[in-house]
Amino acid sequence: MQAPSVGGVMLPRGGGEVIRLSRGASLTDFAEKIGANPASLVAVMMNLGEMVTATQSVSDDTLTMLGEEMNYTVQIVSPEEEDRELLESFDIEFGEDEGGEEALVSRPPVVTVMGHVDHGKTRLLDAIRKTNVVAGEAGGITQHIGAYQVGTEVNGEERRITFIDTPGHEAFTAMRARGAKSTDIAILVVAANDGVMPQTIEALNHAKAAGVPIVVAVNKIDVEGADPTKVRGQLTEFGLVAEEYGGDTMFVDISAKQGLHIDSLLEAVVLTADASLDLRANPNQDAQGIAIESHLDRGRGAVSTVLVQRGTLRIGDTVVVGDAYGRVRAMLDDKGNNVEEATPSTPVLVLGLTNVPGAGDNLLVVDEDRTARQIAEKRAARERNAAFAKRVRRVSLEDLDKVLKAGLVQELNLIIKGDASGAVEALEASLLQLDVGEEVDIRVLHRGVGAVTESDIDLAMGSDAIVIGYNVRAAGRAAQMAEREGVDVRYYSVIYQAIEEIEAALKGLLKPEYEEVELGTAEIREVFRSSKLGNIAGVLIRSGEVKRNTKARLVRDGKVIAEDLTIHGLRRFKDDVTEIREGFEGGINLGNFNDIKIDDVIATYEMREKPRA
Repeated sequence: MQAPSVGGVMLPRGGGEVIRLSRGASLTDFAEKIGANPASLVAVMMNLGEMVTATQSVSDDTLTMLGEEMNYTVQIVSPEEEDRELLESFDIEFGEDEGGEEALVSRPPVVTVMGHVDHGKTRLLDAIRKTNVVAGEAGGITQHIGAYQVGTEVNGEERRITFIDTPGHEAFTAMRARGAKSTDIAILVVAANDGVMPQTIEALNHAKAAGVPIVVAVNKIDVEGADPTKVRGQLTEFGLVAEEYGGDTMFVDISAKQGLHIDSLLEAVVLTADASLDLRANPNQDAQGIAIESHLDRGRGAVSTVLVQRGTLRIGDTVVVGDAYGRVRAMLDDKGNNVEEATPSTPVLVLGLTNVPGAGDNLLVVDEDRTARQIAEKRAARERNAAFAKRVRRVSLEDLDKVLKAGLVQELNLIIKGDASGAVEALEASLLQLDVGEEVDIRVLHRGVGAVTESDIDLAMGSDAIVIGYNVRAAGRAAQMAEREGVDVRYYSVIYQAIEEIEAALKGLLKPEYEEVELGTAEIREVFRSSKLGNIAGVLIRSGEVKRNTKARLVRDGKVIAEDLTIHGLRRFKDDVTEIREGFEGGINLGNFNDIKIDDVIATYEMREKPRA
């Protein structure tokens, strides 16, 4: 039914019908759904107090508000649902094994190691792999996600286990959560001398949310104060009851440093998998999996560590991973050896992608290069629209005057580049959580994998942004360009340093608070008359030091006679000087102020910015 809308614009009014729109949709997308002219929706938005163009990506709230005005129910399609619909349009089913029960064969369990920082996760992985991971990490912290397979013997049978090597620090919470989603079993590492700590609970909650069984590794049983029984008691409060206490969670006492009982831990993982999970997949279908980590390699281009979840990935397969696609040129296992194919639960490094996919993006094999390109391009467009919609900052008429007042709201713009997609995402998530008050805000204009480029510097110039290089440097002429244009580029190799410095910068955007700091006092011993300069005070510096051009006040008999004076001239004998220290004599000229007497005291001071707490 045609009916006039707000402002007299003729529009088709809805009857409460549901309209499905993707995140970051534009008014043009809305207009197509209801058969209206996009320009008329622009007019409606203006009547609602929003200046929006027809093709601009708008936020979920804006779409919902427009729907209510037009009497439609707007349903924002989640990215996962949208992606499923996209794949269905190409007749691709992701996340399901083809064939019946007879097509399924057993696969190794996929394990993530979680726990509190410094409880020995990396050392445990180190002991399992028999290699020294810690030595290669900046600050001794695991910075990137990797994946590898190990073998163990259980009941006389050789069994394999795949480990996803997730970072341990709290700043990588987002990556840890993603790691749990692709995981069959979680190993929760708890130090026997520390017990349950905040991040232990956080890791436990991630594992529970992912619905994965947990094996508890009670580490550091060889150190003083170790009490494995206490750990078992503490975890009982969180629903993890040890088998010896009548529960169903396996606890293994280990020492990663000494290499004690590592085999028992691996056996516990296999037994837990056999008891709790049906780990089978069809190896004879097109491969599907998940990207664990990706980065830009100087010699190889975009490379991604992927975990095959079903099917078999082979060299020459056409794959799409998130918004990246390509043909598999080569595959390397966790030891750097070339492999021809990867079966379910096998992690491999894949070469041949067009760009760097994100950590957690799904991988699937498709029949044609054209199909892969179309899926990747549609995903990229969706991500771009969602990012544009999120980036729009809406200001209502009610608070417009507050915003315009002398920079009440300020933003720190950032461009983040790193060597691996997961680390960049984690750094962005950590920075966006920083909160130093309502006066300032942080905004990530762009993030990406690879060296800092000239286009990054261009973007920073146009938006007064700071460029953060995480384990990467400026490439080509980007460094000279940044120096020439005065763009601030910061390089980091440890994540907390970046967080601390950006937090300090955010605090720097707050309006500065100043405090007065006394520099020195001078007692007037003699007054000299000068036709050219006026009265000059012959002084003895009683404390501190007196500097030229600093602020001063004149004190007579304990009372302040004059404020806001300036030390215009300072002399020692016949020489002009910049400062005179305690115990020395000199001459002081206070400019146009001449009301000085013997025994007066000149107190000098300066206003210094107080550091924010």
